[in-house]
Amino acid sequence: MLSAGRASLKRSDRFAPGERAVKQSLINLIPPATLAGILAFWAYAPQEWVEGPWALLAVGLGTLAFVQGLEFLFERHAGWRMNWREFATDVFYTAFYYIVIGWLSDTLVNGPLVQLKQAWGIGTPWLAELPFLVQAMVVLFIFEFGQYWMHRAMHNWHPLWLTHAPHHHLTQLNAMKGFIGNPIELFLISLGVIALLDVDLNALFASFTVGGAIATYAHANVRADPPIWYGFFFTTIRNHSLHHTATSYEDTRCNYGNSAIFWDRVFGTYREGESAIVGQGDRRRLSIPEQWLFPLRPVTSEAPADAPQNP
Repeated sequence: MLSAGRASLKRSDRFAPGERAVKQSLINLIPPATLAGILAFWAYAPQEWVEGPWALLAVGLGTLAFVQGLEFLFERHAGWRMNWREFATDVFYTAFYYIVIGWLSDTLVNGPLVQLKQAWGIGTPWLAELPFLVQAMVVLFIFEFGQYWMHRAMHNWHPLWLTHAPHHHLTQLNAMKGFIGNPIELFLISLGVIALLDVDLNALFASFTVGGAIATYAHANVRADPPIWYGFFFTTIRNHSLHHTATSYEDTRCNYGNSAIFWDRVFGTYREGESAIVGQGDRRRLSIPEQWLFPLRPVTSEAPADAPQNP
């Protein structure tokens, strides 16, 4: 499966320059078309589907599988090409995030926030009255606001960096790479206050899955550069590959937005550019045990060189 489609990587050579340009323009529209499809699904999905146990999981995993497939058709960098070892690790972390991190977030954060909301009478009924698309985008950008500052803190405070560094020791980017990291970081980056908001369930699920789709494309080895309007608000692989650059640790301190690069533009941390070579330190691929034990490196006298010295 992982080698399937590689013969098609050079098919664009068969087309004339004009035809290649048209083909690339169509490829560039795939990410926004994906978001449009997800939004349309939640906007018109029957309520029994939305309230069922599998709809959110099906859309999330379906999007991951779709984008992963695009990597074999429209590869961006040969150095990021998927292999079985990477695929197995990515699948493990995806399952871990959906099952373990999801449960921890609901149990330790979302559940208590709902109780707090009810006890204190917190309400945002005005939000629930807004159009579906506006609700979904408001929720997405509020959640991403918290993610932006958490992510930025991880690059500017050494204890938090120790939890986040394993994600920056990735030596290639692929569709599921957004789920890879130390469990502490994965939990921290999942935190948000969305449970305090009154919002239509369809819009809530739309915001989750659209944000997930954007982040998936932002990590994917797909030769798609979405339109200017998309890249102004949403994170792309160009933005995020620069954040993962191997040139130096200092060069990663930009483009913190997981799904919404908009907040980087607002707070002055946006940088233009792209990096085909990713990975910190000596660019050695870390095993899962090494990723999980990474925060203990100072205790074991293995302090990483790629860390914030002057936050």
